[in-house]
Amino acid sequence: MLFSEIYGSYFRVVAAILTEAADAPLTQARLTAIVREKAFSESTLAIPRALQTGEWPLLDDSMWSVLQHKPTMPLTLLEKRWLKALLADPRIALFDVDASGLENVQPLYSPDVFVTFDRYADGDPYDDPTYIACFRTVLQAIREKRKLRISFRGKNGTRHSFVCIPHRLEYSAKDDKFRLLASGKRAVNWINLGRVSSCTLLDPYPPAAFSPPQTHTEELVLMLHDERNGLERVLLHFSHFEKETRRKSVGEYEIRIRYDRDDETELLIRVLSFGPVLEVKAPDRFIQLVRERVQKQLRYASRLP
Repeated sequence: MLFSEIYGSYFRVVAAILTEAADAPLTQARLTAIVREKAFSESTLAIPRALQTGEWPLLDDSMWSVLQHKPTMPLTLLEKRWLKALLADPRIALFDVDASGLENVQPLYSPDVFVTFDRYADGDPYDDPTYIACFRTVLQAIREKRKLRISFRGKNGTRHSFVCIPHRLEYSAKDDKFRLLASGKRAVNWINLGRVSSCTLLDPYPPAAFSPPQTHTEELVLMLHDERNGLERVLLHFSHFEKETRRKSVGEYEIRIRYDRDDETELLIRVLSFGPVLEVKAPDRFIQLVRERVQKQLRYASRLP
């Protein structure tokens, strides 16, 4: 079965109550607050009453938990199989996730069951030992606040090497690539991990002395006309962007997407791929970019035989 009631709302809320009641007795107000925070609003009428009247004999008269240990929520076999399948993804394997306890678990699915389209075919070499070593070195540097000496190939094949402060890693589902945001002495750089040939950990740097570079964030306002399952496709296509979605009327949704100015060209291409399903409302500069791109395509089409 795909769902077990022991992982439903009531069980999770009561588990939270018993966990807190194992350390100190609860008050009526605190009991109600936990239920209100973690369950549906109507649960504040049912759960506290069931616990205090003894219908659910899990709290004593002083509101202590009657259990000797705090409750735990063991993974079901289905969840273990799902985790085993996720860990088979070479991108997740880059983070060297501990898979102990799943050795004898059959994965729920294999990576080859997915057919990916509308994505570039020259993704990062996730199985390459050099790539894996560089990725994990970068990850360690970010976590431990350490400088890096990094060597990589530029767009024209030119080799570069410099000392930098790594700030964060980003993944592009469209490109199937990871990139590193790092700052050097003169500028902020976006470096594709697939072009990195070597990384060396250097001394730690004082975090207070450096702050991540500020990116040029913009907000794109779109009106979605939900045709041909448009809402699901749009939310999936822009899933890695920070966004807000509001229903304006039946079949119409306003979507606000926050993005980095450096990603504007890619975002423009994605918006245009939906055709009339997506209407750009703001900002004016992005609307002008859409017009210019459409006019360019029309001029090109007029020259075709």
